[in-house]
Amino acid sequence: MDVNYKNNKRYKTAKYPIRQPIYLTWLIQVLSLMMLSNKKKKVEKVNMVGLKPPYLLLSNHMSFIDFELVSLGTYPNRVNNVVNIDGYYKRPWLLEWIGAICTRKFTTDFHLVKSIKKVLSRGDILCMYPEARYSPCGTTSYLPDSLGHLIKMNKVPVVVGIHRGNYLHAPFWNFRKKRKVPLHTTLTQILTADDVARMSVDEINAALKAAFQYDEYRYQKEEGILITEPFRAEGLHKILYKCPHCGAESKITSKGIYISCSKCKKEWELCEDGSLRATTGETEFSHIPDWFEWEREEVRREILDGRYFFTDTVDVHSLPRCWKFEKLGNATLTHNAEDGFVLTGFYRGQEYRIQRHPLETNSLHVEYDFPHIKPYDCLDISTPNDSFYCFPTKQNVVTKLSLATEEIYKIKYAERRAGK
Repeated sequence: MDVNYKNNKRYKTAKYPIRQPIYLTWLIQVLSLMMLSNKKKKVEKVNMVGLKPPYLLLSNHMSFIDFELVSLGTYPNRVNNVVNIDGYYKRPWLLEWIGAICTRKFTTDFHLVKSIKKVLSRGDILCMYPEARYSPCGTTSYLPDSLGHLIKMNKVPVVVGIHRGNYLHAPFWNFRKKRKVPLHTTLTQILTADDVARMSVDEINAALKAAFQYDEYRYQKEEGILITEPFRAEGLHKILYKCPHCGAESKITSKGIYISCSKCKKEWELCEDGSLRATTGETEFSHIPDWFEWEREEVRREILDGRYFFTDTVDVHSLPRCWKFEKLGNATLTHNAEDGFVLTGFYRGQEYRIQRHPLETNSLHVEYDFPHIKPYDCLDISTPNDSFYCFPTKQNVVTKLSLATEEIYKIKYAERRAGK
């Protein structure tokens, strides 16, 4: 059952992007240099001598600054970027003008595949961020196996862009407060067109996943980067939501350089080198990604044991078009391993029900401080023609929902491949 909108028109994502005007490549370059002028930065190219478009550029995703650094590395060539629909909010004309390709995150978008092929057939660069979200803890997020098929289909070279320092500069969980960190972007050609032609899809995926390995906190240690800002731990509780000392969930808080559990009172300091140190007793996890992956394993155990279930009242704002979020009011959101996400509510006197089955979404778009509606945690459940931004009543739950979505998908996908 769809939403009973007064205006049923949707933004049309199924259209081909224009070829980016050549003067815009110069303008984007100038604007990027201006926005990065006060930052220490380096853009390095590896194995790219003689490489000319068309090629696929697949980049990891840390913050908006990624786009600016990619621009420095690809100039003077035309680049078409794949952008989620919330990037079009109040400015679809601008995104269309620069040749962006609109999609809705974690949906099956066949026209996106056609648009990508169109860009490459014109001899340009197609840039996409296959993790499809900002990295929550500065490490590699889920990469779908469909990437190998996309690369094999287009038969062009593949370049991988890895940004280092971007996450440390503006971590997803507190992106508004910037830290003084040098930025280092590496663009590496990992596959030539001949490589793509001779390799299997599985081999391509393996090469891609190997090239996409990164860990911002390990990088910080190796480079001796010290983050001395007195607010450096604020917001960290949004990804480290479960206490490793007492096991309580959503009881972690953060302030200044400390995070702590309000239930058992255990406290940890985020040190200048990016490591964690318990102020008293054992330091369960000194490496932030280890804590994060422990949370993932805890969620997976709940799923396999049949204990995982989420339900809450959420405040829903949808984005069927680009100029205005529709206020749908309160609705009920549930999530489990069998039904996936189910969102039910009433709007203009009519019930609506939105469902995304476990194998329909391999990850989840979450926001910790959403700039377009209100600065609170939310999650986005998208269908091919609509997006529902849900603000939970329960506090600090979206990270667990994100981990659960990925683990349920992995389990169900493995079962399907095994013929169960």
